[in-house]
Amino acid sequence: MRILYFILWITLRYTLRVFYPRLKVIGSPVSLFRRTIYVGNHPASFMDPISVAALRYPSVFFMTRADIFTPALKPILWACQMLPIHRQHDGGDTREKNTKSFDQAARVLKHNRSLLIFGEGFTDDVFIRRLKPVKKGAAKIGFEALEKLNWKKNIYMAAVGSNYSQPNKMRSDLLISTSEEFLLNDYREMYEENPNKAITVVTRRIEQMMQEQITHVQDKAQAEFHEQMMMLTRRGMNADSFDKSIPLERRWRYSQRLANWLNEQDVENDEKLSKLKEDIAGYFKLLKRMRIEDKYVYWKQTNPKGERTKEILMMIVLFPFAILGLIHCGPWYFLIKRFVEKSFRRKVFWGSVKLVAGKIVMGLVNLPVIWLFYYFVYPSWWLAIAYYLAIGLFGLAAYMWFRYLKYFKTKGAINKAKMDAFIKKRQDLVKQLEEVLPTTL
Repeated sequence: MRILYFILWITLRYTLRVFYPRLKVIGSPVSLFRRTIYVGNHPASFMDPISVAALRYPSVFFMTRADIFTPALKPILWACQMLPIHRQHDGGDTREKNTKSFDQAARVLKHNRSLLIFGEGFTDDVFIRRLKPVKKGAAKIGFEALEKLNWKKNIYMAAVGSNYSQPNKMRSDLLISTSEEFLLNDYREMYEENPNKAITVVTRRIEQMMQEQITHVQDKAQAEFHEQMMMLTRRGMNADSFDKSIPLERRWRYSQRLANWLNEQDVENDEKLSKLKEDIAGYFKLLKRMRIEDKYVYWKQTNPKGERTKEILMMIVLFPFAILGLIHCGPWYFLIKRFVEKSFRRKVFWGSVKLVAGKIVMGLVNLPVIWLFYYFVYPSWWLAIAYYLAIGLFGLAAYMWFRYLKYFKTKGAINKAKMDAFIKKRQDLVKQLEEVLPTTL
């Protein structure tokens, strides 16, 4: 394990748990070194390799888009265990360009290390809970590595699913699920007889395994309907509208079962279902037009008096820590936010780049705090280091303080508004959903 990779593997666990407080990993192998090709979905750009590598045990080498391997970045990417891969939609003769990369991948597998490949090849601009068609690159790399090793080593393949409630939203949810492995060597006879057939069969198998690790809405046109049903039932993986008493894994399973049920329906030709979809869409369009979120409609429904005691108490408790957070992290947070949002046109990159940039910048600029604490507050290096390590939590306290302030103001506005019609409409839609959805969900 290279040193920079090790440092990130250790420290990103802390950072990711700040970003995703409700976080769960299912099926991760317990050994650090393996000879496995992990094929993952790619819904959140840079956040996917960061989270999959940092939160699971196997040490992996990433197959990464080749265009980022500039002379300046190559040493850093090497230290992070990244290997370049040329993608077909980037143009050019990818097979010839990838010969060296495939050789490197074979050496990685030979020395009992694993690869992480994102089988879809690219990330959508808009986050959708579905798996795009999986490319054949992972299977090709595996078979070519076996040929280079004369089939003397066992190489395995497994699927990894990254399930976000909303990848770019801080304080949302993340569940990573890893499938069981299968032995690629078992396809030797098929590959030697017909390489293309073997590659296709393996790719289809890994694609099916990947679908089982995520929420997969088959028809892209039904993705919004699926999301809105989760919001109304408050049982799924939506980032804002969910029942906090339901464990994350149960919410994920519900979102999967709901998607699988929806995949079996002919929504547009089912009169009752298409009418329900239209009514639900109308409700959310009205909320958007009135600048009201569904979670506040539900809050008012369940709290007719509109009490805001929790927000007041949390702002009081967090206030002293929030002040420290503003001092240590505030200026850098706003500078990084502005820089990232101006530099990256695609919003899908924002969350992951802010997370890594914030971690590095705030960690470095606050290093002098250790010495300042020791000489001007209390002469104990242990306390000084403990204070430094707590700076991230102070920054989180500041973020949460302003978040509770927003909740307090928004709920105050909701209390002044006439919400009866919205509440009645929501209750009617939930009742219709209960009549349509199977009780087994």
